Amino acid sequence: MSKKKENYEQAHEIRITREYDAPVKLVWDAWTDPAQAAKWWGPRGFTITHHSKDLRVGGHWHYTMHGPDGVDYPNTTKYIEVEKHKRMVYDHGGHEDRPPMFRVTVLFEELKGGRTKMDMCMALPTPEAAAESRKFIKKAGGSATWDRLGEYLAEETQKKDLFVINRSFACGIEKMFEVWTNPEHFKSWMGPTGSQMEFIRANIKTGGETFYKMWSPNGPVMYGKAKYLEITPHTRLVYTQVFVTEDEKISRHPLAPTWPESMLTTVVFTPEGADRTRVTLTWEVHGNASAEERATFHSSKAGMGGGWGGSFDKLDELLAK
Repeated sequence: MSKKKENYEQAHEIRITREYDAPVKLVWDAWTDPAQAAKWWGPRGFTITHHSKDLRVGGHWHYTMHGPDGVDYPNTTKYIEVEKHKRMVYDHGGHEDRPPMFRVTVLFEELKGGRTKMDMCMALPTPEAAAESRKFIKKAGGSATWDRLGEYLAEETQKKDLFVINRSFACGIEKMFEVWTNPEHFKSWMGPTGSQMEFIRANIKTGGETFYKMWSPNGPVMYGKAKYLEITPHTRLVYTQVFVTEDEKISRHPLAPTWPESMLTTVVFTPEGADRTRVTLTWEVHGNASAEERATFHSSKAGMGGGWGGSFDKLDELLAK
């Protein structure tokens, strides 16, 4: 392992970095105001009940997290360091009957253009404990917490309703860009678990267009078109997507007739260490859409997380080969 990679994340650590299109004060407030935190804290499908919070060194935040299966998870956070708008250190996951699971250090950095970088490190007792926590977080969808924060901030600051998903891959940024822009690679992993994709026509370049079909064993054959608005080598892709018929006429999602007609996808590639790349994908309604269509989009985010998560699992498998 290279020194650069070691400095990014030690074996006993879990490191999460995000950039948000909001100033530090708003990001800090979203973290520290219980009323705001209740709107995004936790994996998709989870809710929280706030009991008490004392944001100071030695203070505690007591809350209960409610899983979609009805299981409750009492939590106590103890604050070790609090430097307003800059730094927070706390022990997480403990309660009266159990010790804290890990110590969290969160750094907030103001970037140009009123943006904020959040750099969070969860330090566990051993590399083995970190490995088990990574598995648990992935299974529970815990990383979606920080995606939900991005969605909440976009809604508050820009009145945008977004879907955001991040995934880090053990892959250099050039290879990652290749598997998104080479049709032969792209078709082998795109689509939910169990689905397959085939390009009928593929021209992945700025101004280019693709025409494809996708199917699964127990579902209908779906046809779609994507138009690439922007391709910046190794860093960014922007494209629109619509469902179409086999003869390329605009259609609707065959299983969700109130799904918006057109979606805008933005994909950003960020290097994390020497041979690791984080993919940040943002999905939003494109063009005119009815209130019903926007409501369908908003209520479907858990399903979007599952669908894109399945695609990313397939991408992980491809990269492993």
